[in-house]
Amino acid sequence: MYITWLGHSCFKLQDKVGADGLTVVTDPYDKKIGLKMPNFEADIVTVSHDHYDHNNISALRNNPFVVKGAGEYDIKGVLITGLQSDHDRKQGAERGKNIIFRIEMEDITITHLGDLGVKLDNKQLEKLTGTDVLLIPVGGRYTLSIDDAVETIASLEPRLVIPMHYQVPGLAIELDGVEKFIKAVGLKPTYEERLKISKKELPQENTELVILKI
Repeated sequence: MYITWLGHSCFKLQDKVGADGLTVVTDPYDKKIGLKMPNFEADIVTVSHDHYDHNNISALRNNPFVVKGAGEYDIKGVLITGLQSDHDRKQGAERGKNIIFRIEMEDITITHLGDLGVKLDNKQLEKLTGTDVLLIPVGGRYTLSIDDAVETIASLEPRLVIPMHYQVPGLAIELDGVEKFIKAVGLKPTYEERLKISKKELPQENTELVILKI
């Protein structure tokens, strides 16, 4: 599997590179955030919530299958489970609801937390057990606090953690940078342009932190 970060909360997940590969995209954003969303073909797109920095489906070609609600989906062999959650600490009263997506692809389980604003409850934790790769917002302000993000990682015990939704050059939304999270989580990061991983290559003992470059 190939994992590419396109900025903010948007990732491209591919079973293989090339025209015959299958592509899943998470939370495509509008150019109003200050970053340019690439235009390419996708098979499946997940949308965690209906804000302009997460729901720009029109940026993608090939009329992808759109998943934007809670439930279970089996699309082209990709198993996706959407879990309802809150964007804030007031049960969604401030920023609305958020969908967490558990994506099973190439025998790897990826959890995309979207704009989760509050710690996971026991029921959510149970459904997300077995997460191999955790995509977690770490820029604060609109999502989990740094302390809550660190606690979420400890609760889920993923094999790999990839941070998202933090300040990068050009981003017009004010967020904290990733450095604050790196210091708090206490894991030595590795830096990759694009992550290539298989089930057997996943860390077996300790959680590892990967910072993807745009």
